[in-house]
Amino acid sequence: MRFQTLPDWLAWQETLHPRRIDLRLERVRAVWDALGLGPFACPVITVGGTNGKGSVVAYLDAVCRAAGYRTAAYTSPHVLRYNERIRVHGADATDAAICEAFARIDAARGEAPLTYFEFGTLAALTLFAEAAPDVVLLEVGLGGRLDAVNIIDADVAVVTSIGRDHMAWLGDTPAQIAFEKAGIFRAGRPAIIGQADAPPRLRERALEVGAVPLQLGREQNWRLDAGQWQWRGPDGRRRDALPAPALRGRFQYDNAAAALCALDCLRERLPVGNAAVRQGLQRVRLPGRFTVLPGRPTWVVDVAHNTQAAQALAQNLAALGCTGPRHAVVGLSADKEAAAVTGALADWVDTWHVLRAPGPRGMAEDALVAAIAAGVPGAAAQVHGSLDAAVASIRQGLSEDACVLVFGSFTLVEAALRSPGIAAV
Repeated sequence: MRFQTLPDWLAWQETLHPRRIDLRLERVRAVWDALGLGPFACPVITVGGTNGKGSVVAYLDAVCRAAGYRTAAYTSPHVLRYNERIRVHGADATDAAICEAFARIDAARGEAPLTYFEFGTLAALTLFAEAAPDVVLLEVGLGGRLDAVNIIDADVAVVTSIGRDHMAWLGDTPAQIAFEKAGIFRAGRPAIIGQADAPPRLRERALEVGAVPLQLGREQNWRLDAGQWQWRGPDGRRRDALPAPALRGRFQYDNAAAALCALDCLRERLPVGNAAVRQGLQRVRLPGRFTVLPGRPTWVVDVAHNTQAAQALAQNLAALGCTGPRHAVVGLSADKEAAAVTGALADWVDTWHVLRAPGPRGMAEDALVAAIAAGVPGAAAQVHGSLDAAVASIRQGLSEDACVLVFGSFTLVEAALRSPGIAAV
């Protein structure tokens, strides 16, 4: 084995390929073939989209486990530990298991310079093949057509939403982005579109490849009914009297509906009763997605880092009912549309606290301040050298009715959830 510890493997993987992202499938597919593990015997659901991917996978995982099925879920990026990316029946993969999978991949790859993400995807698939689950859930990392998870033919593919993100790789128009996301669709198989107003190109592409589109607002839909909600699927099939999803926000009904539609498509192979659906919807947890920390004042942590996600965050904040001063701590990656992201929160934030998101991709503080000035004219912004410094500044004179939002990159959210300064407030 090349390395004995997971941190050493991950550090090496960061340097193996000259590019952090290399959207080609040939190398990954060749290594997967060399591993000789073959196709999965159980159903595979692949979930792509700009926002909502993690939520849909979380709903699917929670509902299937409530129904007694053994699940395998691959998601990215992680919030606190790399192991979160690879989960079998709700448990994170161990360091030892991941290291062993990395060693097998290293031996099988020959001279192929895999990226960090490709190594992780192959490790997840390797561990899942050995775990013999009842269902495999794969979250697309970036795009869809050329993402590493797309070496596996999904029995059901879900595209949650289309928004402006990762334009350097996916294109800068909704039609271009939709084409890339639709790359996970397969002929003769369900193509679930979880956005009622998705770019037309997404549905068009599903039809072009011979997939069966099941779009929110057309073949499937949901509606609120006296404090509960109802999902209606193809041919009038329904799930009635459902509890509100545990994840916050009206948009989460769209995500939960997409998950229910995916399960409906697999009802012959993976039957799920209404009791399991209700339990799963109520039990689902997803750290960093509008996470409201206990105690007063109110601290909220969210990984919103593109315009669509920031707009959804603004809706959740409006419903929070904060009556005191409102602070926002923000750090974004350099490739994000910072003016649009911060502009979406202009009506809620009183004072902005700016820092460079941890890691090499963080946007410089002066660039982020300029973006806030463009997106929120007249905004008051303070620059801090670190999250700890921002928290210390905010805590001075902070009243119990105040609200503090920490949002942006996954690396900033990780730091926030680990911060004793936030936990101590």
